[in-house]
Amino acid sequence: MDVTAQGERLVADLGRWLTDLTFVDLSTDEVTAQVIDAVVRWAEAQGWRVYRRAPSVLPLPPPLQQRHSVLDVACARPDGPPVVVEVDHTDRARTVQKLGAEADAGRIPIWVRWGVGRFTAPPPPVRMVTVEVTRRAGPAGQGRLHSRTGDRPAPEHSTAGGTVAAQALPIPLTDPLSEPGEST
Repeated sequence: MDVTAQGERLVADLGRWLTDLTFVDLSTDEVTAQVIDAVVRWAEAQGWRVYRRAPSVLPLPPPLQQRHSVLDVACARPDGPPVVVEVDHTDRARTVQKLGAEADAGRIPIWVRWGVGRFTAPPPPVRMVTVEVTRRAGPAGQGRLHSRTGDRPAPEHSTAGGTVAAQALPIPLTDPLSEPGEST
């Protein structure tokens, strides 16, 4: 299988894996952490060695050019080229540049974008997986809160026809507002 076909298969598989990801009222950083954790679980389920915050081949811009950027997740696979994953909630040109450099180094680059939509596909060979969320204003000073509840079907209801017998309720013989021993 060629690298392009492997990349397409991996993106489809990761996309299916992330459909089960749900959360309610998380901050931006908390959602990013949840998505990264889910990507790590996906990669571990494949039997790959997984590295968080792995060094990228792309150096940082000046004045930090002696250091390298980091990748959210990097995966060593015994049966193919490494897979690298970046997770963002914004459309960052730097991420596309970093993943492009990783592709040039022989890795399969995947960009997981999460947000309320309006995702712009990156140029090949970078592939995108999207995670749509809803958002609302959080408490004052705490920013936005994000949720993903999924499209779970409603539970099935019982189809067995049950019957309910009417019950006679006692009628009070006294006025509930009157004091005991007082006549009305």
